[in-house]
Amino acid sequence: MLTITRKVAAFAVLIFALTVSSVVASQNRPLEFSLRAIDGEAVSSQSVRGEVVVLAFGASWLPLSRNQMEGVKKLADQYAGRGVTVYWVSVDSDNTKSKNFVSDDQLRELGRKYKVSVLRDPDGTLSRKMGVDQVPSIVILDKQGNIADSIGGMDPNANLTSQLSARLDKIL
Repeated sequence: MLTITRKVAAFAVLIFALTVSSVVASQNRPLEFSLRAIDGEAVSSQSVRGEVVVLAFGASWLPLSRNQMEGVKKLADQYAGRGVTVYWVSVDSDNTKSKNFVSDDQLRELGRKYKVSVLRDPDGTLSRKMGVDQVPSIVILDKQGNIADSIGGMDPNANLTSQLSARLDKIL
């Protein structure tokens, strides 16, 4: 009986190790994406290659996303000219029939108010691909386009700028 238990335990450890290595391997591959900016331009993984990219996923109706926008604006100012590009990515729907619909004009106004560059991920394709399961969340891509770090959720009392600065300094 003890031998069977050891074999089961060894098998479980093997499955766990394979799962972890699979996740790590998938995170070490450059992520391909293309999102539409509110100004109509496309922002793709190719267009930002060579930059460290901060993607702050949020929803316009969520109060914490507004705190997030203030934090990423400060971060963008702090890292201006240092090879860091910062975007706020709206997961709001662009379908007028959706209860979470937000127009481009509304997002454009929000971007102007908080002075952030806004991208749209209305169907959640990129956020799911990056493992974002809650908003607000932040994903940092290294210069090769790999996921270098992420923060899921947000503590309303935390200093987002200092949290992200420490992480960015390690990547740069």
